[in-house]
Amino acid sequence: MDEFVLNINGAEHRVLASRNKTLLSVLRSQFHLTGTKYGCGEGQCGACTVLVDGTAKRSCLTRVASVPGARITTIEGLENNGKLSPVQQAFLDEEAFQCGYCTAGMILSATALLREHPHPTDQQIVEYMDGNICRCGIYPRIAAAIKRASQLQQKGRADHASR
Repeated sequence: MDEFVLNINGAEHRVLASRNKTLLSVLRSQFHLTGTKYGCGEGQCGACTVLVDGTAKRSCLTRVASVPGARITTIEGLENNGKLSPVQQAFLDEEAFQCGYCTAGMILSATALLREHPHPTDQQIVEYMDGNICRCGIYPRIAAAIKRASQLQQKGRADHASR
């Protein structure tokens, strides 16, 4: 067992884990952050997506030994002072979920997309979200939520700038 210091959702934590342990298993078993889901275990479905330094990563493939010092954000860490992030709010507004299993991964991937492309085209949305699978098939609502989140973020920036 090795000791790692992980920055998870803005707080530093000391973790004892095998170097080969996945970030997914550490988040779920040691921190009880169960919003990050185990899906396929092969990085193909996106249910386990987290942000590592703002980039969407599949936590089922990410070894805990590779992330000390990185800022890790899970779905539980997106809200700020009790307020949902624009992406979370947009997913609610557009009802972009059914069973909810894929939702956390979708939201985190969409968050990373909007950091890279604040006003994504339809093609950018499709390409960026391609690795996230929704078994319920509500992709049109997910795309609509991403577009709404882009608008909410723009409005939030404008509101903040006018203060």
